[in-house]
Amino acid sequence: MPVLAVLIAAVCALAGSGARAVEAQEAAKSLRIYTIDVEGGQSTLLVSPTGSSLLVDTGWPSVDGHASDSYQRGLHDSGLPDNHARDTERIQAAMKDAGITKLDYVLITHFHVDHVGGVPSLVQHVKVGEFLDHGENREDSAITRHDYAAYLKAIGNTPRRIVHPGDRIDVPGLSIIVLAADGEHVAAVPGVKAEPNPWCASEPKWTLDDSENPRSVGILVRYGKFRFLDMGDLTKAKEIPLVCPDNLIGHVDLYLVNHHGFNLSNTRAFVDSIHPRVAIMNNGAHKGGNPEAWQTVHASPGLEDLWMLHTAEDSDAAHNSAEALIANPKGDGDGHYFKVVAHADGSFSVMNTRTGMKKEYAAK
Repeated sequence: MPVLAVLIAAVCALAGSGARAVEAQEAAKSLRIYTIDVEGGQSTLLVSPTGSSLLVDTGWPSVDGHASDSYQRGLHDSGLPDNHARDTERIQAAMKDAGITKLDYVLITHFHVDHVGGVPSLVQHVKVGEFLDHGENREDSAITRHDYAAYLKAIGNTPRRIVHPGDRIDVPGLSIIVLAADGEHVAAVPGVKAEPNPWCASEPKWTLDDSENPRSVGILVRYGKFRFLDMGDLTKAKEIPLVCPDNLIGHVDLYLVNHHGFNLSNTRAFVDSIHPRVAIMNNGAHKGGNPEAWQTVHASPGLEDLWMLHTAEDSDAAHNSAEALIANPKGDGDGHYFKVVAHADGSFSVMNTRTGMKKEYAAK
């Protein structure tokens, strides 16, 4: 090989190793959050500066021939996806990017199929340290009873812990507190001064539904000054006690929009009081992303950007974000997701993996 070619190869190798070293240093001092595209369900991976991990929900079930014919027909008749381990593969892709091979915790917010359905597939491919959930299924529906039973069977002898409001999830490097679980909520959050909420006076009284949604486990994640809120599919009647008459949560930097952006959730009193700087909506092309909820989040005071996993195709252009802020602009996507890198000073970035575009949000 000519001398010049050898020198060029050596320089490139050094540059590559230098870039990898910088990435490693960045990971060692940041929280990474992956909002994985599971086509209208939820799966959110958090990896702490120490490399410890928490996966919130697992997406849809894998329909790969092992499920009964009647169950598969039920999924198809309900318009649910023929998954073939797609969501597990997408979780693993995020794990690979984060440099991890196992999950320390998997938190199931509630037992709807788009949140818990992926567990049987996940445990076949990924080692899990402990499962966390709110306890017994509370919904009287055949598909939810089926998925709860499938969840219990799949986790087998893996440790399982039922969490309650006020409990901590011990991910080294992070502070994670359970705000709501099984229809109950915290009375106070350590380090948060509860403040009167001016939006409560005009908020209607909402009726409590009897599904699993209001039983969702919701968590507040803190890394230094950075604050991330994920409340699963919590509905309006259970959002309100967390913020009325006093806001128990305080302000957050990043808000994973409740319930995929359905208007069954996302009351103005809730969204405006938490005052998010940035919101991410884990909607599907034809699930969530309702105009009313989109508008409430988009118009909340101080919001800088609303990112969406999909274009809400049943909505209109006025109630969709700009294409640069959408991971999958057309139909069922190719699994593009958002990667958030957060720092202890409160600064963070959001990257759209479809385009590679990264937007920085300075510390405040």
